[in-house]
Amino acid sequence: MAKHQGTGALVDRGRLLAADLSQLVAAAAGRPTQASHAPFDGRLVGEVPVCTTDDVDAAVDCARTAQHHWSALPVSQRRAVIRRFRELLLNREQDVLDLVQAESGKSRLSAFEEFADGVLTANYYERNAERYLRPRRRQGAAPVLTRTTEYRIPKGVVGVISPWNYPLTLAVSDAIPALLAGNGIVLKPDSQTPFTALLMLRLLREAGLPEDLFRIVTGPGTDIGPALIARVDFLMFTGSSRTGKTVARQCGERLIGFSAELGGKNPMLVLADADAGKAAAGAVHACFSNSGQLCVSIERIYVHADIYDRFVAALIAKVKDIRLGSGADWDIGMGSLISAAQVERVDQHVQDALAKGARLLAGGRRRPDLGPLFYEPTVLAGVTDGMLVAREETFGPVVAVYRVADDDDAVAQANDSDFGLNASVWSARHGEAVGRRLLTGTVNVNEGYAATWASHDAPIGGMRDSGAGRRHGREGILKYTEPQTIAVQRLLRVAPAPGMSNQAYARLMRAAITLMGRLSRNS
Repeated sequence: MAKHQGTGALVDRGRLLAADLSQLVAAAAGRPTQASHAPFDGRLVGEVPVCTTDDVDAAVDCARTAQHHWSALPVSQRRAVIRRFRELLLNREQDVLDLVQAESGKSRLSAFEEFADGVLTANYYERNAERYLRPRRRQGAAPVLTRTTEYRIPKGVVGVISPWNYPLTLAVSDAIPALLAGNGIVLKPDSQTPFTALLMLRLLREAGLPEDLFRIVTGPGTDIGPALIARVDFLMFTGSSRTGKTVARQCGERLIGFSAELGGKNPMLVLADADAGKAAAGAVHACFSNSGQLCVSIERIYVHADIYDRFVAALIAKVKDIRLGSGADWDIGMGSLISAAQVERVDQHVQDALAKGARLLAGGRRRPDLGPLFYEPTVLAGVTDGMLVAREETFGPVVAVYRVADDDDAVAQANDSDFGLNASVWSARHGEAVGRRLLTGTVNVNEGYAATWASHDAPIGGMRDSGAGRRHGREGILKYTEPQTIAVQRLLRVAPAPGMSNQAYARLMRAAITLMGRLSRNS
């Protein structure tokens, strides 16, 4: 596990890319600034203004004015902008990877997963937006007499609050469908990773997006978040369950729409008929991608007793082979954590578990020799309910392994959680049947998380404390619209005709309703 020597050059490239991006922040002149530092070595990446509530108000006003013109454009013209953005993103791959790594400390492969998802999201919605947004004929009140059409109206200005762990994916995947649906955007990126979102904004503007339509505000979430919620027409939030509940209450007070992907304590089930070696390899990717700082990352593994020993032996061998390090080397398997607070949380969970009787099978140590925020991929056994790691989301490179008697035992323990975001099932024959018994928004069979995440045509999101609403697919764009029904009545009103008594009208309507019911049963 050696440190890659290209760290300094990578951070220097990130600083160079970030140098002029702060001017894109929607802040008045003279605002104080806040610094963003590279997790790899603590060096400065750049500084952005600390916006005020006045800046938020001005950003929303700009986006709202621009949105009126944008929403009046044909969807085909909006699609053309996103198509050009996708090509620009592809052409700037190396810059994007460098900046994502410099800001977040993740490995090159994890940064590439973000880049690929951004391209695929743009591609999917650019191809499908027109189909989802077109007017649809609906069954009218009376055949022939009523022509009823459902239209999709943009919400107006959408607020997006995105986290630090996927600064490209979770800004782009939320902004693109909202823009295609005809909305304006005001985005508040996390204070630790503002520059990736600013680079995306630059590329969108180069692609032809009106300058005022998409605005970015930076600063502390405790100030900017409530100000944003107070002005926008819909909010997309990604973050912790605790903060998500606060955001939901604030949105509820204004009766504006709200969608959120929140925390997870995601389970993996390894059934008796699974290939232990393949399941172990899948677990390594599912648990330690992005250093475990992934909402859909696996933190609990339930293994059938028949293959428990084989699985654990294979898992430990593969975990010990993970190469930790920093820089642009593609062979590095796991990068840094994002912050000292995150390292402290991970270590607290591990030390609490060990103090209460858990067994350390691998890892369990900070690695200051590699950088200030490195922590080894860690596997625990003997975890019990009284330990922090048992039920709280760790959001780091730590997983607990449990031996279970059968499928029913595995399902019961997997479902025994306040969360319900993602799950993984490994089996030769029964994976899908067992997966349908799990109370999670997504289930991956013989995969950890990527199969469902990359299925952009299907919705993803959480149940219970893991969120509300969905990303991706039809739901991922229509949530940014209001359905509007227009019914055109011809020849006769839905009311008594002139000279007809109310009683005669009721008898006529009853006969019509009865006939319609019979026809629907026979169709």
